[in-house]
Amino acid sequence: MNFTWLSSIVTVLSFVAFVGILFWAYSRNNKERFEALGKLPIDNDNETTGN
Repeated sequence: MNFTWLSSIVTVLSFVAFVGILFWAYSRNNKERFEALGKLPIDNDNETTGN
């Protein structure tokens, strides 16, 4: 196995991991959780200012 094969395998595995992360991030199962996590900085800011 030479460097070209190894480089190709790593590239394909990286792409598969990237696509897997995209599917996980945009899946409907995580939508509510990510929306709640996205509101945390706003909720935290209101607690510190007292509003």
